Amino acid sequence: MDDYDPLDGDSTLFAPLADTAQRLAELTLEEAHDLLALLVAVTQEGGSMSVQADRLAREIAARIPSEN
Repeated sequence: MDDYDPLDGDSTLFAPLADTAQRLAELTLEEAHDLLALLVAVTQEGGSMSVQADRLAREIAARIPSEN
């Protein structure tokens, strides 16, 4: 499911972090399911971010086990 262009870290809009801060390397499974639900909701709204949200939702869904 890796048929997408990789994200360029310099062109994305992340909040700046202090040099001493560290990002979390992983999400918990619950956090991943919450993020997936949010991305699906954004996709279903059909707004300007729906295409990106759909791509990310598909990528995350392919990498995590289902909730059921």
